[in-house]
Amino acid sequence: MMRIMSTSPKDRTAQAPAESAPGGTATTRVLIIEDNQNLAFGLSRSLEAEGFSVTIAEDGPEGLAAARETTPDLILLDLMLPGIDGYTVLRTLRDEGVGVPVLILTARGEEADKVFGFRLGADDYVTKPFGLAELLERVKALLRRSSARRGGSDGQAAAAAPAERFGDVAVHTASRTVTKNGSQIALTPKEFDLLVALLRRNGAVAGRFELLKEVWGHQTEVMTRTVDIHVAELRRKLEDDPSAPKHILTVWKAGYRLDRG
Repeated sequence: MMRIMSTSPKDRTAQAPAESAPGGTATTRVLIIEDNQNLAFGLSRSLEAEGFSVTIAEDGPEGLAAARETTPDLILLDLMLPGIDGYTVLRTLRDEGVGVPVLILTARGEEADKVFGFRLGADDYVTKPFGLAELLERVKALLRRSSARRGGSDGQAAAAAPAERFGDVAVHTASRTVTKNGSQIALTPKEFDLLVALLRRNGAVAGRFELLKEVWGHQTEVMTRTVDIHVAELRRKLEDDPSAPKHILTVWKAGYRLDRG
Protein backbone atom coordinates (compact mmCIF):
# COMPACT_ATOMS: atom_id res chain seq x y z
CA MET A 1 0.00 0.00 0.00
CA MET A 2 1.51 3.34 -1.02
CA ARG A 3 1.94 6.06 1.55
CA ILE A 4 0.33 9.49 1.20
CA MET A 5 1.68 12.75 2.55
CA SER A 6 -0.24 13.98 5.55
CA THR A 7 -0.51 17.44 7.17
CA SER A 8 3.25 17.71 7.61
CA PRO A 9 5.45 17.08 4.55
CA LYS A 10 7.81 15.13 6.77
CA ASP A 11 5.11 12.83 8.14
CA ARG A 12 3.71 10.34 5.63
CA THR A 13 0.82 8.06 6.61
CA ALA A 14 -2.00 6.13 4.98
CA GLN A 15 -5.04 8.26 4.19
CA ALA A 16 -8.72 7.41 3.75
CA PRO A 17 -10.37 8.10 0.40
CA ALA A 18 -11.24 11.75 -0.19
CA GLU A 19 -14.86 12.90 0.20
CA SER A 20 -16.72 13.83 -2.95
CA ALA A 21 -16.43 17.47 -4.05
CA PRO A 22 -17.25 19.43 -7.23
CA GLY A 23 -13.86 18.91 -8.87
CA GLY A 24 -13.56 15.16 -8.49
CA THR A 25 -15.01 12.08 -6.86
CA ALA A 26 -13.91 9.70 -4.14
CA THR A 27 -12.75 7.29 -6.85
CA THR A 28 -10.78 9.84 -8.88
CA ARG A 29 -7.15 9.12 -8.05
CA VAL A 30 -4.23 11.44 -8.77
CA LEU A 31 -0.61 10.34 -8.38
CA ILE A 32 1.94 13.12 -7.77
CA ILE A 33 5.55 12.12 -8.51
CA GLU A 34 7.52 15.08 -7.18
CA ASP A 35 10.62 15.26 -4.95
CA ASN A 36 9.94 18.81 -3.70
CA GLN A 37 8.01 17.96 -0.56
CA ASN A 38 6.55 21.43 -0.04
CA LEU A 39 5.26 21.61 -3.61
CA ALA A 40 3.88 18.08 -3.48
CA PHE A 41 2.20 18.81 -0.15
CA GLY A 42 0.58 21.98 -1.48
CA LEU A 43 -0.65 20.28 -4.64
CA SER A 44 -2.01 17.39 -2.61
CA ARG A 45 -4.02 19.66 -0.31
CA SER A 46 -5.43 21.62 -3.26
CA LEU A 47 -6.44 18.48 -5.15
CA GLU A 48 -7.99 16.94 -2.05
CA ALA A 49 -10.01 20.13 -1.56
CA GLU A 50 -11.41 19.52 -5.05
CA GLY A 51 -12.46 16.00 -4.08
CA PHE A 52 -9.58 13.93 -5.46
CA SER A 53 -7.80 11.08 -3.70
CA VAL A 54 -4.06 11.80 -3.85
CA THR A 55 -0.95 9.62 -3.59
CA ILE A 56 2.55 11.14 -3.46
CA ALA A 57 5.80 9.51 -4.55
CA GLU A 58 9.09 11.33 -3.94
CA ASP A 59 11.40 9.67 -6.48
CA GLY A 60 11.34 7.79 -9.76
CA PRO A 61 11.36 4.20 -8.48
CA GLU A 62 8.64 4.94 -5.94
CA GLY A 63 6.63 6.72 -8.63
CA LEU A 64 6.76 3.69 -10.93
CA ALA A 65 5.72 1.41 -8.08
CA ALA A 66 2.84 3.72 -7.15
CA ALA A 67 1.63 3.94 -10.76
CA ARG A 68 1.58 0.15 -11.00
CA GLU A 69 -0.03 -0.49 -7.63
CA THR A 70 -2.59 2.30 -7.22
CA THR A 71 -3.91 2.52 -10.84
CA PRO A 72 -4.29 6.33 -10.80
CA ASP A 73 -6.63 8.22 -13.11
CA LEU A 74 -4.00 10.91 -13.73
CA ILE A 75 -0.30 11.44 -12.98
CA LEU A 76 1.46 14.73 -12.21
CA LEU A 77 5.11 14.00 -13.05
CA ASP A 78 8.23 16.03 -12.29
CA LEU A 79 11.16 15.49 -14.67
CA MET A 80 14.10 16.05 -12.33
CA LEU A 81 13.62 13.13 -9.95
CA PRO A 82 16.06 11.17 -7.77
CA GLY A 83 16.73 7.56 -8.70
CA ILE A 84 15.01 7.56 -12.11
CA ASP A 85 14.27 10.77 -14.01
CA GLY A 86 10.75 11.65 -15.12
CA TYR A 87 11.45 10.95 -18.78
CA THR A 88 12.40 7.37 -17.95
CA VAL A 89 9.36 6.97 -15.70
CA LEU A 90 7.11 8.16 -18.52
CA ARG A 91 8.78 5.99 -21.17
CA THR A 92 8.56 2.93 -18.91
CA LEU A 93 4.87 3.43 -18.18
CA ARG A 94 4.01 3.91 -21.85
CA ASP A 95 6.08 0.86 -22.83
CA GLU A 96 4.08 -1.13 -20.28
CA GLY A 97 0.84 0.00 -21.90
CA VAL A 98 -0.21 2.41 -19.14
CA GLY A 99 -2.40 4.95 -20.94
CA VAL A 100 -3.33 7.14 -17.97
CA PRO A 101 -3.06 10.90 -18.72
CA VAL A 102 0.30 12.37 -17.66
CA LEU A 103 0.82 16.07 -16.97
CA ILE A 104 4.48 17.02 -16.69
CA LEU A 105 5.59 19.49 -14.00
CA THR A 106 9.07 20.88 -14.50
CA ALA A 107 11.31 23.91 -14.24
CA ARG A 108 12.52 23.16 -17.76
CA GLY A 109 10.95 25.47 -20.30
CA GLU A 110 12.91 24.75 -23.47
CA GLU A 111 10.86 23.61 -26.45
CA ALA A 112 13.15 20.62 -27.01
CA ASP A 113 12.26 19.31 -23.54
CA LYS A 114 8.55 19.66 -24.30
CA VAL A 115 8.91 17.91 -27.65
CA PHE A 116 10.76 15.02 -26.04
CA GLY A 117 8.13 14.72 -23.31
CA PHE A 118 5.31 14.69 -25.86
CA ARG A 119 7.12 12.08 -27.95
CA LEU A 120 7.32 9.83 -24.92
CA GLY A 121 3.56 10.16 -24.40
CA ALA A 122 2.96 13.15 -22.11
CA ASP A 123 -0.51 14.68 -22.45
CA ASP A 124 0.23 18.19 -21.16
CA TYR A 125 3.11 20.25 -19.82
CA VAL A 126 3.30 22.97 -17.16
CA THR A 127 6.49 24.93 -16.48
CA LYS A 128 7.32 25.96 -12.92
CA PRO A 129 6.36 28.36 -11.46
CA PHE A 130 2.75 27.87 -12.49
CA GLY A 131 -0.61 29.17 -11.33
CA LEU A 132 -2.57 26.73 -9.18
CA ALA A 133 -5.91 27.64 -10.79
CA GLU A 134 -4.54 26.90 -14.26
CA LEU A 135 -3.04 23.61 -13.12
CA LEU A 136 -6.35 22.49 -11.61
CA GLU A 137 -8.19 23.35 -14.83
CA ARG A 138 -5.67 21.35 -16.84
CA VAL A 139 -6.08 18.38 -14.51
CA LYS A 140 -9.86 18.51 -14.85
CA ALA A 141 -9.66 18.90 -18.63
CA LEU A 142 -7.39 15.86 -18.97
CA LEU A 143 -9.70 13.80 -16.77
CA ARG A 144 -12.75 14.85 -18.79
CA ARG A 145 -11.07 13.83 -22.03
CA SER A 146 -9.93 10.52 -20.54
CA SER A 147 -13.41 9.79 -19.18
CA ALA A 148 -15.03 10.59 -22.52
CA ARG A 149 -12.66 8.21 -24.32
CA ARG A 150 -13.40 5.39 -21.87
CA GLY A 151 -17.14 6.00 -21.95
CA GLY A 152 -17.23 6.00 -25.72
CA SER A 153 -15.32 2.76 -26.23
CA ASP A 154 -17.28 -0.26 -27.42
CA GLY A 155 -15.82 -3.48 -28.80
CA GLN A 156 -18.60 -4.14 -31.32
CA ALA A 157 -18.55 -0.55 -32.56
CA ALA A 158 -14.79 -0.78 -32.97
CA ALA A 159 -15.14 -3.83 -35.16
CA ALA A 160 -17.97 -2.39 -37.28
CA ALA A 161 -16.98 1.26 -37.68
CA PRO A 162 -15.34 2.12 -41.02
CA ALA A 163 -11.92 3.71 -40.98
CA GLU A 164 -11.34 7.38 -41.80
CA ARG A 165 -8.70 7.59 -44.53
CA PHE A 166 -6.29 10.04 -46.08
CA GLY A 167 -3.49 9.00 -48.41
CA ASP A 168 -2.17 5.65 -47.19
CA VAL A 169 -3.28 6.33 -43.59
CA ALA A 170 -6.33 4.69 -41.98
CA VAL A 171 -7.72 6.06 -38.71
CA HIS A 172 -9.96 3.74 -36.69
CA THR A 173 -11.71 6.12 -34.29
CA ALA A 174 -13.59 3.46 -32.28
CA SER A 175 -10.47 1.45 -31.47
CA ARG A 176 -8.21 4.55 -31.45
CA THR A 177 -5.68 2.94 -33.77
CA VAL A 178 -3.89 4.30 -36.84
CA THR A 179 -2.20 2.42 -39.66
CA LYS A 180 0.01 3.58 -42.52
CA ASN A 181 0.40 1.22 -45.46
CA GLY A 182 -1.13 -1.45 -43.22
CA SER A 183 1.40 -1.03 -40.39
CA GLN A 184 0.18 0.30 -37.06
CA ILE A 185 1.54 3.69 -36.02
CA ALA A 186 1.86 4.49 -32.33
CA LEU A 187 0.28 7.84 -31.49
CA THR A 188 0.01 9.39 -28.06
CA PRO A 189 -3.56 10.05 -26.82
CA LYS A 190 -3.30 13.75 -27.59
CA GLU A 191 -1.81 13.14 -31.05
CA PHE A 192 -4.76 10.86 -31.83
CA ASP A 193 -7.31 13.37 -30.51
CA LEU A 194 -5.70 16.15 -32.57
CA LEU A 195 -5.75 14.00 -35.71
CA VAL A 196 -9.44 13.20 -35.21
CA ALA A 197 -10.23 16.88 -34.60
CA LEU A 198 -8.66 17.73 -37.96
CA LEU A 199 -10.39 14.83 -39.72
CA ARG A 200 -13.80 15.86 -38.45
CA ARG A 201 -13.50 19.24 -40.18
CA ASN A 202 -13.40 17.64 -43.62
CA GLY A 203 -10.76 19.99 -44.97
CA ALA A 204 -11.87 23.12 -43.11
CA VAL A 205 -9.27 25.15 -41.22
CA ALA A 206 -8.95 24.78 -37.45
CA GLY A 207 -7.27 27.57 -35.47
CA ARG A 208 -4.70 26.88 -32.79
CA PHE A 209 -6.84 28.19 -29.92
CA GLU A 210 -9.83 26.27 -31.26
CA LEU A 211 -7.77 23.07 -31.18
CA LEU A 212 -6.40 23.86 -27.73
CA LYS A 213 -9.94 24.14 -26.41
CA GLU A 214 -11.22 21.03 -28.18
CA VAL A 215 -8.28 18.66 -27.67
CA TRP A 216 -6.72 19.91 -24.43
CA GLY A 217 -9.76 21.56 -22.86
CA HIS A 218 -7.96 24.88 -22.34
CA GLN A 219 -10.31 27.83 -22.01
CA THR A 220 -7.61 30.50 -22.24
CA GLU A 221 -5.07 31.37 -24.89
CA VAL A 222 -2.12 29.49 -23.44
CA MET A 223 0.68 27.36 -24.82
CA THR A 224 -0.09 27.80 -28.54
CA ARG A 225 3.17 25.96 -29.33
CA THR A 226 1.60 22.83 -27.85
CA VAL A 227 -0.51 22.47 -31.00
CA ASP A 228 2.46 23.15 -33.28
CA ILE A 229 4.58 20.53 -31.51
CA HIS A 230 1.86 17.89 -31.82
CA VAL A 231 1.25 18.73 -35.48
CA ALA A 232 4.99 18.32 -36.12
CA GLU A 233 4.86 14.89 -34.47
CA LEU A 234 1.85 13.83 -36.54
CA ARG A 235 3.71 14.83 -39.69
CA ARG A 236 6.82 12.98 -38.58
CA LYS A 237 4.83 9.80 -38.05
CA LEU A 238 2.28 9.97 -40.88
CA GLU A 239 3.67 12.03 -43.76
CA ASP A 240 6.05 10.53 -46.33
CA ASP A 241 8.08 13.75 -46.21
CA PRO A 242 7.38 15.69 -42.99
CA SER A 243 9.24 18.74 -44.35
CA ALA A 244 6.82 18.91 -47.31
CA PRO A 245 3.53 17.54 -45.96
CA LYS A 246 0.73 16.62 -48.38
CA HIS A 247 -2.05 16.04 -45.87
CA ILE A 248 -1.52 17.85 -42.56
CA LEU A 249 -1.22 21.38 -43.86
CA THR A 250 -0.46 24.78 -42.33
CA VAL A 251 -2.75 27.63 -43.30
CA TRP A 252 -0.75 30.83 -42.87
CA LYS A 253 -1.95 32.94 -39.91
CA ALA A 254 -5.06 30.76 -39.58
CA GLY A 255 -4.17 27.30 -38.27
CA TYR A 256 -4.16 23.81 -39.75
CA ARG A 257 -6.30 21.65 -42.01
CA LEU A 258 -6.19 18.04 -43.17
CA ASP A 259 -6.30 17.27 -46.90
CA ARG A 260 -7.56 13.72 -47.56
CA GLY A 261 -6.38 13.70 -51.20
